[in-house]
Amino acid sequence: MVSLQEIIRCRRSIRRYRPDPVPLEIIHALLEAAVWSPSAHNRQPWRFAVVTSPAMKQALAVAMGARLRQDLQADGMPEAVIEADAARSYERISSAPALVALCLTMADMDVYPDERRSRNEYLMAVQSVAMAGQNLLLAAHDAGLGACWLCAPLFVPDVVRAALALPDDWQPQALITLGYPAETREKTRRAVEEMVVWR
Repeated sequence: MVSLQEIIRCRRSIRRYRPDPVPLEIIHALLEAAVWSPSAHNRQPWRFAVVTSPAMKQALAVAMGARLRQDLQADGMPEAVIEADAARSYERISSAPALVALCLTMADMDVYPDERRSRNEYLMAVQSVAMAGQNLLLAAHDAGLGACWLCAPLFVPDVVRAALALPDDWQPQALITLGYPAETREKTRRAVEEMVVWR
């Protein structure tokens, strides 16, 4: 039996997948793992939009790519760079057998009259959703799937919400691509000693 430590150390961000569909029961199991993560006040502010329809994946990829082009053009980037970035984004989103848009809602979080506590409450929700995403990534690896966390929805939440017809209070945080791996990847980590102080 593979230990949790091995799963954590062996997980990779996989960006290329075989075309085989991911069975819905496996995706459901990944979501079950996600919702058992810790959350602030146990409010469970995560929401998930699962996308397996090729037409919906393509529509999302096109919409996100259009906004990416606009942003890069406004930055004054060369056209070749813009097209390369947009093409890479389109390929990653449209070619994945399944997508999970990871969103947060503040609907059940505490409400404060001041900016300081309101901002911290929001950050607590963000952290909670991120932990759910990590559970999903680890469960995907354990199930023999590849997955990759894409942060792009943070830059275009309105585009993602519109393309996927999400409720108004769902705030897209990430897009997780899922599929059976068509590549292998290696990774390294800096030594723990470089990043820890003991007091």
